[in-house]
Amino acid sequence: GGGGGGGSGLNIDHEIGVLSSGIRRLGAQKADGSVVVTFGELFDDDQLAGQLEALVGTLKSAKKKGVVSFPGEVLLQGAHNDVEVVLLPGGGGGGGGYNGGDDS
Repeated sequence: GGGGGGGSGLNIDHEIGVLSSGIRRLGAQKADGSVVVTFGELFDDDQLAGQLEALVGTLKSAKKKGVVSFPGEVLLQGAHNDVEVVLLPGGGGGGGGYNGGDDS
């Protein structure tokens, strides 16, 4: 196989996948399927730190893509350790479905 590429050099979908599985591993799943973890827990996890060059950048990209949700624009270690990062249901699982029609 092989080929593909271009983009920003970083395989951001791969990074987001790593982030998603890290959140699932560290966090607590809610009844609606979302998984909640604090930013501090993510930041302090050696396994994630070893796999992601830029945790904060990956979080921002994941938020843009609707994979995770967190308050504010950017999270800073120390200042935001208690902020909850939510992995949204279906996020990072490759494709979601069609969630109904939006006939506005």
